[in-house]
Amino acid sequence: MKLQLGVLFGGATVEHEISILSAIQAMNHLDRTRYDIIPIYIGKDHQLYHSQILSDLKSFRDLDKLCAKLSPTALYKKGNKVVLKSTSLFQKEISIDLILPIMHGTYGEDGTLQGYLRMLGIPFCACELGGAVLGQDKELMKQILAAKKQPIVEWFSLEKNQFTDSELSSRCEEIGWPVIIKPATLGSSIGIHIAKNTDELQEALDDAFQYDTHVVIEHALSEMREFNCAVFGDEESARTSCIEEVLKGDEILSYKDKYEGNGKSKGIVSTKRLIPAELSEALQSEIEALALKTFHALRGFGIARIDFLMDTTSGKVYINEINTIPGSLSFYLFEPKGIAFSQLLDEYIQLTLKRQRKQSQMIFSYATNVLSQFSSGSKLIK
Repeated sequence: MKLQLGVLFGGATVEHEISILSAIQAMNHLDRTRYDIIPIYIGKDHQLYHSQILSDLKSFRDLDKLCAKLSPTALYKKGNKVVLKSTSLFQKEISIDLILPIMHGTYGEDGTLQGYLRMLGIPFCACELGGAVLGQDKELMKQILAAKKQPIVEWFSLEKNQFTDSELSSRCEEIGWPVIIKPATLGSSIGIHIAKNTDELQEALDDAFQYDTHVVIEHALSEMREFNCAVFGDEESARTSCIEEVLKGDEILSYKDKYEGNGKSKGIVSTKRLIPAELSEALQSEIEALALKTFHALRGFGIARIDFLMDTTSGKVYINEINTIPGSLSFYLFEPKGIAFSQLLDEYIQLTLKRQRKQSQMIFSYATNVLSQFSSGSKLIK
């Protein structure tokens, strides 16, 4: 009997289109002899839609037209099942056994979706709520890594108008110019800028605060290399992928570098990468060990990608961030180790079902009703 697998993607996020690309890639590699694939698309208007045409990338060329011809859909609990039901008159309910979320950024990767799915009681292929929050919020992430004494660059965070201009300038002096400015909860290099002085800093902050209420400011390494290493597993066992070096065209790896490319190829695959990275055995071991430590420190689960910076002057390696639902699920980093995308997805689903079996044995509520002890005239507990 096939598993009814809902692939959830899209969302009201600046990474909406990247989520679509990642989801289509995954659906094209899922084993259809083992899974009934049910695409569930969340539009930029927060509305859910379901149709098999959502498995085809060509359907997304005009998002407004696509949503106009689809009927809104609801995902809800019915008895012991979770079902998907369109508002269209003749559509039947579809049972969902498991959700594979492939949503990047706000509402999908930040814990919002994970909390909703956990409340419904449906298993999902992603880290739990706590890990999702830590992975998406760069401020919280850095606080945890600092507490765990893991290597990160000098940094501080701020809210809008928290510091005067002179105070802000002093803080930047303390961590060292130039600085890099990042919205705290965004990904895909959106809203990120480098500033070499106070004028550039203010301009960068004006842009970053369009995307978030909190901003992280870090010391920007002048001479560096960037590496990514994915991890697959859970709290009991995890393994690393191949390490890639990301080659950039600008001072920072921009959204354009990552997704638009500069040639005929478009999409996630157009980022310039060196796979495997040319590393000494010692440096490779250091990055792999840090990747595993970061994965466990930030409550990773399933597939996550950890990004690193190396100061080429000192040779020191720093943890940059974790991506708990990375673009393309980082399948291309596992392929050099002999793990095909379809196999990676199968293992991910089996790992999720294992977690679900463990959680079914845990106590989340009691089979009692305290309210049965109260009459209409009883005093409320204070």
